[in-house]
Amino acid sequence: MATIFRDLSYRYQWLYDAIARLAALSVGGEARFRQLALQNLTVSEETKILDLCCGSGQTTQFLAQYSQDVTGLDASPLSLQRARKNVPSANYVEAFAESMPFGGGDFDLVHSSVAMHEMQPAQLKQIFQEVHRVLKPGGLFILVDFHRPTNPLFWPGLAVFLWLFETETAWKLIETDLKILLAEIGFKQYNSKGSQQPKLYAGGSIQVIQVQKSVDS
Repeated sequence: MATIFRDLSYRYQWLYDAIARLAALSVGGEARFRQLALQNLTVSEETKILDLCCGSGQTTQFLAQYSQDVTGLDASPLSLQRARKNVPSANYVEAFAESMPFGGGDFDLVHSSVAMHEMQPAQLKQIFQEVHRVLKPGGLFILVDFHRPTNPLFWPGLAVFLWLFETETAWKLIETDLKILLAEIGFKQYNSKGSQQPKLYAGGSIQVIQVQKSVDS
């Protein structure tokens, strides 16, 4: 069940933005937060990017600084209306993430920023299968979301945040090993610098996963 604070944050853009900026302080601010998933990646102006569950376009705006071919997908007409106003240079599609109206192999890169925790476990599997389908062979799926803290000092802050602004699906996600789920669907770890997945930040309460569709898929 959604909390009243969650409903208010989606109703009022200024409140949502304030909450996002506050949460991003745990990794050094919003600018650094937006850059986490793209570390060690090469993105050009021609890279075809899908911003999955783009919301009001906060991350879309960041991605559009790198590529001239960015598409934002979201199921909320209100969010897409805001996104078009915030980032008019991107393309937008209203659809559910588990049933995307794209052809197979349409994108070089699919990005998801703090959205998968809103999905039920069965939805997650469907979404990841769809992401795998719409990616080109060798394409990358990168996501940022919550994670069970490895540093106990970060547990109180995360717990309060989830209780106030999220639903039970967020608690389910931090108990889910996304790396295993993605591997079952056919993704392999993208390991450009010899690092392990996921990459953890803010005492382990934020995870960044970079996986790749096999080139022979």
